[in-house]
Amino acid sequence: MDTIHPKTRRILRDIDSASWEHPADRAALQAARRIPGFDLVLRKLFGLFGERPIRLAFQANGVKVGPHQYPQLWERYLEVCQTLDVKEPYDLFVSQTPLVNAGAYGMDRPFIVLNSGSLTLLEGDEVSYLLGHELGHILSGHVLYRTMIVLLIQLAQLGFPVVGLAARAILVALLEWSRKAELSSDRAGLLTVQNPDAVLTGFMKLAGGVPGMESALDLNEFMTQAEAYRKSEDVADVVFKVLNLLGATHPFHVLRAAEIRDWIEAGEYDRVMRGEYRRRSDGPTAYAEDLRAAQQAYKEDAQDLVREFRDALKGARDRFTEGFKKS
Repeated sequence: MDTIHPKTRRILRDIDSASWEHPADRAALQAARRIPGFDLVLRKLFGLFGERPIRLAFQANGVKVGPHQYPQLWERYLEVCQTLDVKEPYDLFVSQTPLVNAGAYGMDRPFIVLNSGSLTLLEGDEVSYLLGHELGHILSGHVLYRTMIVLLIQLAQLGFPVVGLAARAILVALLEWSRKAELSSDRAGLLTVQNPDAVLTGFMKLAGGVPGMESALDLNEFMTQAEAYRKSEDVADVVFKVLNLLGATHPFHVLRAAEIRDWIEAGEYDRVMRGEYRRRSDGPTAYAEDLRAAQQAYKEDAQDLVREFRDALKGARDRFTEGFKKS
């Protein structure tokens, strides 16, 4: 783990999670929480075999980070918590897992798990981004639903009878929400490190980084790749891009990189850094406002998809016509 060097960063005092949340993510959570007893039912249903076994598993088969275990990582984590104005840090574990990833789990007592593979591949602000991303999940109230997704997926894989058609439909809907929630937490991670290049480089490494070969990567090429993926002109590619995401909890890393760059270029990141963000003391956002923002976000997504299909069809037609002329 590298040494932390002092740097100038803005402490985002009293920042509310609404300041970084994707509008569709925020509206979906608001809607769920307005159903009487929805959270309570989930807690009762999954609490018995959800949080306790998971927490016990990491206590037994992981290392709890603190002043005397991974002290530099602990110092970095405290800095992340301070930046997002979190007074009491949530438990942090390192798990012996080669997959470069992390997760936030739990219900009443959320905790963060950082895979050991992440510490092998990522460095400096890239690690801070990952910690800030997971902290963003907790502050946005994602962990109950994320834990529910993990449990439903595990039950489905085991063929557990409770996971019938209805539960599978719920899981599909939760996975769609989960992908939007990842975009929210990507923004939280960026606000934590306040270093856009480190976030984009982190995505590049998550997509296909190899320890010891970092110098062989090129961020500009990676972002060009992201744009090429988003603007594919093949009809089949457009269909496959939708189908490939149906069972995924996360958007593809190239898309996440493109999304975070869009958020920066739209001026939202700079606006928060200027201190123009929602405070926790402002109270909850209006549901109608969230719903309108979500509708606009999904409308834009749908328009983008239609535009991709239209452009892809036009490209296919033009290629066919050109080939016909040559024959």
